Amino acid sequence: MVRKYSKSAGEDVERAVKREKAGTLKSGKGGKGGTVKSRKQAIAIGLSEARKEGKKVPAKKTKTTRKKKTS
Repeated sequence: MVRKYSKSAGEDVERAVKREKAGTLKSGKGGKGGTVKSRKQAIAIGLSEARKEGKKVPAKKTKTTRKKKTS
């Protein structure tokens, strides 16, 4: 079975969660937003950083739109 996430991507997420616990992780572009309070948000930021560095991380899920039925 092939890994979905690289080991280094997992380490990036771990680092982000540690920064969140320490209270130094900021949200938004360039960290100009407020301090991150949610663990889920910290994980998302860690994955985003790993993606930017080109590590093996699945693509971000996008919302799919449903087609209207014409009757």
